[in-house]
Amino acid sequence: MQISVELTLTPIQDEYEPAIIDFIKALRKSPLEVIETPLSTQVFGDYDEVMQVLQKEMKVALEAIERGLLYVKIVKSNRANYEPHF
Repeated sequence: MQISVELTLTPIQDEYEPAIIDFIKALRKSPLEVIETPLSTQVFGDYDEVMQVLQKEMKVALEAIERGLLYVKIVKSNRANYEPHF
């Protein structure tokens, strides 16, 4: 089953950029397709593969911050090639 996941890591602390950068770099190194936007990072692929990568990298990211939020949206389909039709 293919999925699309949108992730937004929001550390609630003064030094927030390193944690976000490290999280994105770790996702880039994974075998997943990754698209970055100014507001979120999106990953696409097979459910089991995506969740295996996210389980590890989300834990690392959360351990790297003192306080923060991690928003996750999951869509059941691979939307990597989505183009608006209007």
